[in-house]
Amino acid sequence: MEIKTHIINNTKIAEIVTDELIIQSAQDSLDLLGNIYYQGFDRLIIYEKNMTPDFFDLKTKIAGDILQKFSNYRMPLAIIGDFKKYESKSIKDFIFESNKTRHINFVAVLEEALENFSK
Repeated sequence: MEIKTHIINNTKIAEIVTDELIIQSAQDSLDLLGNIYYQGFDRLIIYEKNMTPDFFDLKTKIAGDILQKFSNYRMPLAIIGDFKKYESKSIKDFIFESNKTRHINFVAVLEEALENFSK
């Protein structure tokens, strides 16, 4: 796992770059949060491919458990991916509502994630 550093307005942003599945459970998200926080990062960018596919099946409640950790520890998160492929109305609504809070963002490309973090 590589952690790329981006700095915008004196805010240190971690971008996780790997082909591995990094987050499969709420505990995995806590471990990642601890690692990122320890290294002095203020925000996190991760890719859809690095998250368990169960995250996008809201019936599993994994998405809520994972995102609650990021909210509790006040670590803004951007998830980059192609979310148009999800046909479930509930996941589309979930993504829409998450993006309104600006704490958790689902975006298509890295530039969009960085732009959101610059506001």
